[in-house]
Amino acid sequence: MIEYWNPQVERLPADELRVMQEQKLKNIIKYVYQHSPFYRTKFDNAGVKPEDIKTLDDVTKLPFTYKQDLRDTYPTGMFCVPNESLVRFHVSSGTTGKPTVVGYTANDVNEWTKSLARALTSIGLGRGDVLQVSYGYGLFTGGLGLHYGAEEIGSSVLPTSAGNTERQLELMQDLGTTSIACTPSYFLFLNEVAKKETINFQKDTNLRVGILGAEPWSEEMRKRIEDSTGIKAYDVFGTSELSGPLFTECLYQDGIHIWADQFLVEVIDTDTGEPVPEGERGELVITTLSKEALPLIRYKIGDTTVLNTEPCQCGRTHPRIMRILGRVDDMLVVRGINVFPGQVESVLMNIPEVGEHFMIIVDRVNEMDSMNVQIEVTDEVFSDKINDMISLEKKVASALKSVLNLSVKVELVEHGSLPRTVGKSKKVIDKRKL
Repeated sequence: MIEYWNPQVERLPADELRVMQEQKLKNIIKYVYQHSPFYRTKFDNAGVKPEDIKTLDDVTKLPFTYKQDLRDTYPTGMFCVPNESLVRFHVSSGTTGKPTVVGYTANDVNEWTKSLARALTSIGLGRGDVLQVSYGYGLFTGGLGLHYGAEEIGSSVLPTSAGNTERQLELMQDLGTTSIACTPSYFLFLNEVAKKETINFQKDTNLRVGILGAEPWSEEMRKRIEDSTGIKAYDVFGTSELSGPLFTECLYQDGIHIWADQFLVEVIDTDTGEPVPEGERGELVITTLSKEALPLIRYKIGDTTVLNTEPCQCGRTHPRIMRILGRVDDMLVVRGINVFPGQVESVLMNIPEVGEHFMIIVDRVNEMDSMNVQIEVTDEVFSDKINDMISLEKKVASALKSVLNLSVKVELVEHGSLPRTVGKSKKVIDKRKL
């Protein structure tokens, strides 16, 4: 049975939704022009005024916003409200430069919670469920976002945060966890530890739903997770700048629902900045329509996806983005060929003999790019028979070449030899940049 958190809005006819979006877009552009010196200057430099925005199509007149803008105006130079109007800050790690600071008014937190209440309801969660939140809490947005959303729909929350895996499994059993939110790589690690402790998710726990995200993962990885654990694995999306996790797939697992009354979505050609035809791959751009403290206008997310505006089988009329295919800046160019780690994962997950963990190592030898893929194989497959291993390496290399159109070196390694992480996984080492 399909449930809705707010059926009137979630099933609003497309023409009415567009009218609502247009009015909200005009309102937010006026708001940021009046309250943000940053945006007033940015719009003036682009030669655009709030009164120029009359329809949704006019959004293309507006300049893009970049993550570097948040760093350049650190800490609060892009905010539209004074600090005394805020109820919370979140801060990114700042591992690639200045951190980004996001502030929230009480209404911003409420809108964030509402977005996740709709999302969690769409995957069948509600009163009686126990959501184990294994994303990080604190300055990171992952934990608290899903925490508030779950409480809003009447679910109980088990705020385990990341790490302490044996304890997580113990609490999962003792407290009847029915759903877990974490990165796909951490769930795989959780499953490894469960097997060592002879814990079977289907027999020994009530777990039936995984809300997995914060890093790209493939449809093939989803199938592996679901087949090996018996849960239903749903994709979740959001960014720290927008408000952390915000949206999920619904029960049909056919794209992530983006609430159009809160956000305006575009998919563009990264090089030209022009919209791509619906159904074609491009870079995700989002405009916030309801945020008060830190509205973002045409914010270039950096993720690549496909836009789908057709109504979903679940009855929701809001647009969907299909599975995130990777990040624009994650793309590797090897001997002139574009390679995304997600492509490699998709190939590997279709080969039963290999495990879920791999590492891509790119180097430059004698002025020529080289790509080495280290892949764990299952304990059953790992063999001292050299001929068997060579045969499997050739099989994997051939499968990768057929998809990537690139010859790569394949190195099979023993299960457990590649690093594990409780946060976002690292699957690429590019030595050309060192």
